[in-house]
Amino acid sequence: MIATGDAVLVLNAGSSSIKFEVFAMDPAPVPRFAGQMEGIGAAPRFTAQDAAGRRLADRRWEAGGAPGDHRAALGVIIDWLDGVLQGRRVAAIGHRVVHGGPELAAPVVVDAAVMDRLRALAPLAPLHQPHNLAGIAAAADRFPGVPQVACFDTAFHRSHAWEADTFALPPEFYDRGIRRYGFHGLSYEYIARSLAQTDPALAAGRVVVAHLGNGASLCAMQGGRSVDSTMGFTALDGVPMGTRCGQIDPGVLLHLMTTEGMDPAAVQALLYGHAGLKGMSGISQDVRDLQASTDPRAARALAHFCWRVRREVGALAAALGGIDALVFTAGIGENAPAIRAAVCDGLGFLGIALDAARNAANAPDIAAAGAATRVLVRPTDEEAMIAHHVLALLQRSENA
Repeated sequence: MIATGDAVLVLNAGSSSIKFEVFAMDPAPVPRFAGQMEGIGAAPRFTAQDAAGRRLADRRWEAGGAPGDHRAALGVIIDWLDGVLQGRRVAAIGHRVVHGGPELAAPVVVDAAVMDRLRALAPLAPLHQPHNLAGIAAAADRFPGVPQVACFDTAFHRSHAWEADTFALPPEFYDRGIRRYGFHGLSYEYIARSLAQTDPALAAGRVVVAHLGNGASLCAMQGGRSVDSTMGFTALDGVPMGTRCGQIDPGVLLHLMTTEGMDPAAVQALLYGHAGLKGMSGISQDVRDLQASTDPRAARALAHFCWRVRREVGALAAALGGIDALVFTAGIGENAPAIRAAVCDGLGFLGIALDAARNAANAPDIAAAGAATRVLVRPTDEEAMIAHHVLALLQRSENA
């Protein structure tokens, strides 16, 4: 049972990082502390701050120094939390899990059977799923008996119509789970929830959300529900990303294997780790590095990224039968005015036009005066969404 004053810990484990946030029940989740361990396995750095943004910790290790894996990194986080929680009980732990497959379409309390099902999905999200599950295992070791709740990035998209989710394959493949799932669902759900609170009329309409970060996708929402998404069976599909290719002709993959002699492992390594902005530019996966570079490959990579995002905005507007608002979120979406401007350039046929000054200032509403379609910049908060799900699920369990 979660009581007022208890804490909920949220963990978001990635390939080389663990983000965390602590919420106090008051009685709704109130953020208290947040931070991350990044560079796990290379040159780790631990940072933490309070809800007001005041830096409380900043520790670095040399390359090859501890912590060397996710379990050790979580140990550093928990040791630090022991000092700031001041006896506050950790009553539950919520985890972002990228892939829930066709069956896990809502948050669940993790047990051995759930872990087995999630491990079987790891090949569909190799950059994320194994590390998500490592975070769950490590947290269970440090907090024995505390409920662990898995929240899925795919769950928000389970409202799609069949025609949006199926591939043009014989139906038995769909029945075996080979279908379009969509990802970044916790981020999209947070944006939908936030819009419903601040602008209910807009939230009820046709909204395209662009979650643009190292991982990037777009989602079409009608009435706060996902109608379509650019990502599909795996988190490779859609627009190009930091190191991932985005949409690619399947014939390219056949060619790489049959003519170029690449085995499946080499193709996977290429598509997940050596493609996208990093692969195109040969420089970096970080948009900031590419914007600062004078290398023409950097400019071409960014131009392709913006072209693909713009194309998907148009496609998702078609899926909705029109568009009332375009929302930019996540690291690039929230902080890169030049990217937003390049994406919106040419979308005037959808009623999209930007106010250059407001866009440069990362203002919440960046549409030009009189534009038919609103263009918004909104922060996302997957950790807050997870905390909400943890509380709701455990309260339902207590009342059942």
